[in-house]
Amino acid sequence: MSEQHQWQFFRAGGVDQVVIRNGADVRHIGELDQKLWVALACPTRGLEFDTRTLDLIDTDHDGRIRAPELIAACRWTCARLRDPDVLMEGSDAIALTDIADEPDETITLADEARRVLALAGKEGAEMIALADVVQRTELLTAMRFNGDGVVTPETSKDDAAVRATLLRIVQTHGSVKDRNGIDGIDRMRAEAFFAEAEALRAWHAGEGAPGGHDPVLLAAAEAVNAVREKVDDFFARCRVAAFDPQAVAALNASSENYEALGAQSLHLQTDGIAALPLAAIRPGRSLPLREGANPAWADALDALHEQAVAPVLGDTLEVLDEAAWNDLLQRLEPSQQWLERKPASALAGEDVDAIATLLDTRGALMALIAEDESVERHNARLVDLEKLLRFKRDLVRLLNNFVSFSDFYRRVGAIFQAGTLYLDGRSCDLTVQVADAKQHAVLAGLAKTCLAYCECTREGRKMGIVAAFTAGDVDFLFVGRNGLFYDRQGHDWDATITRLIENPTSVAQAFFSPYKKFVRMIEEQVAKRAAASEASAQGTLGTLASTLAHAGAPPPAGAAVAAPAAAPAIRPLPQGRIDVGTVAAIGVAMGSISAVLVALFSKFIDLGQWIPIAIVGMVLAISGPSMLIAWLKLHQRSLGPILDASGWAINGRMKVNVRLGASLSKTAQVPRRASRILHDPFADRRGLATALAALALVAVATLLVWQFGLLDARLPSALQHAPPGAVRQAS
Repeated sequence: MSEQHQWQFFRAGGVDQVVIRNGADVRHIGELDQKLWVALACPTRGLEFDTRTLDLIDTDHDGRIRAPELIAACRWTCARLRDPDVLMEGSDAIALTDIADEPDETITLADEARRVLALAGKEGAEMIALADVVQRTELLTAMRFNGDGVVTPETSKDDAAVRATLLRIVQTHGSVKDRNGIDGIDRMRAEAFFAEAEALRAWHAGEGAPGGHDPVLLAAAEAVNAVREKVDDFFARCRVAAFDPQAVAALNASSENYEALGAQSLHLQTDGIAALPLAAIRPGRSLPLREGANPAWADALDALHEQAVAPVLGDTLEVLDEAAWNDLLQRLEPSQQWLERKPASALAGEDVDAIATLLDTRGALMALIAEDESVERHNARLVDLEKLLRFKRDLVRLLNNFVSFSDFYRRVGAIFQAGTLYLDGRSCDLTVQVADAKQHAVLAGLAKTCLAYCECTREGRKMGIVAAFTAGDVDFLFVGRNGLFYDRQGHDWDATITRLIENPTSVAQAFFSPYKKFVRMIEEQVAKRAAASEASAQGTLGTLASTLAHAGAPPPAGAAVAAPAAAPAIRPLPQGRIDVGTVAAIGVAMGSISAVLVALFSKFIDLGQWIPIAIVGMVLAISGPSMLIAWLKLHQRSLGPILDASGWAINGRMKVNVRLGASLSKTAQVPRRASRILHDPFADRRGLATALAALALVAVATLLVWQFGLLDARLPSALQHAPPGAVRQAS
């Protein structure tokens, strides 16, 4: 039993992740316990990765790559390389000597590579690149024989007869698209067509017909079949009329039938005329073949006379009685049986010469199909060669973004990172494409990360992304704010925040959060009160203006003038009276508040040297809960839910700590060697309010210093905090 493969791991995101060091690691990737894989599945779209490579790995074509499919891709690739260490190169070119031998294959990959190089004019080259294979594939689709087994009219343009047969097959048996999207036929359609033609040829030759095949009798039988039902109807009506003459009127067309026909725009093929009997019904009457017959059936009766009656019964008959009709049917019975055996086919209307012409082209047409199919063996090998070159270039990179996330933690750009968002004075590198922001946010909210969903537009195109803000503050992040997004190809997109999930980005931000909320609350209350006061003032001024405008205005013209009424008593404006009870209440309230403030301040001053600790305790009491919650969320911050919501199956927890977050969201920094002009001509001027605030701070500081007795040596005894006499008495 061989020794177990030795792996190497690195620690990142709180998870042990495997290091893909060489080709042996790739070969044995299926032996690695999948509990140690970072991801177990990922989508094939929405990633910064070659979609053709992902589609080749996705063997069940369900739009997702799972661990077994990735393991199968690694095994397939290593089996076709002499040394799997060439996978670590990450290039899309390979030396022919690095391709392993394939004894079970009639056409090896190395042979196909040499063939591709020879067709590209590089015969004798030692290496083949993906571009050579892709170019060959593009040329292959435009070639006359491209290996898809479909022959088009262009393929057979050199032979008019073969081209005509091909078009006839398309008409009768349908078409199929070739690699260029052109309608053509494949082997199945061609074989079905020629089988039907061969059956019709044999039928026309009279094979299996009793007494052989007589074309004259065949034409007579077909002419009889065209009118047989109608002629049988005519003689049956005449027999009924002979049985009872009273039925004659009912067996012929009624006047109502002709009135209905008269109301229509008639022609000889009108259904109403064709439904009438072949001739007027009388007991024992013969069927007129020319004069007196239903005009809708005139052509069919002429054909019956010329092709059946004249050749079989004699051309002297102008009418046909029932006995002659039955005699005709009896003579044509063998031909009728032969007609019934005619193969049902879309070619049934073709004569024997047309059938023979079609069959003459069978060999040439089937040879074209066989020649096209012979190229398919090379096509299959060409696809495998393209697959090998793509896997050589992309497989290790995919492993570093699937089995481990080394590309992400080495900050070289993971395949799920869509680009960089610039917004609110910072850049966010952790951005992921999102198809449905509402659905994505349900699961991504568990990441404990501040997430901004943005709609990006560029040249009429739209794309949804989610960006993780992992550093800086979030005070000015709100729905509707605009930024600029750069995708991995360097294209710039207009970005607008459409949805926001708020979470702390640092403990420092959480420290100031309660104070900011308090200030914001005060601002909102002040704004509400100011708005209410302004509205009240505006209403009062409006009422006063209306009163002044109508005061002393003359009555309207023509209005009756009423007798002057007694002047209302002038109501004096209320004087500024002071209610004694109100003053007393205000005084009591102010006194209570002052007493409380003085008591608090006295207790605070009595703390003495413990005052700084008390201040720290007050600050912690206010900011501590926010900081604790922020600390807990920052330690729970994870990449997993963000990717899980995008269709990944993340196996590890993939923590995003503060240090990693600082590298994912970078705030604006002035370059080190840049010079700064600190004078701001538009800076706020410091007026009286600033001076008074500074004076108040100086006063408080002086009081604290005096309380601690630090100024006793410099102050007179009356102002000293602890006079010398008191100290001596205490001693």
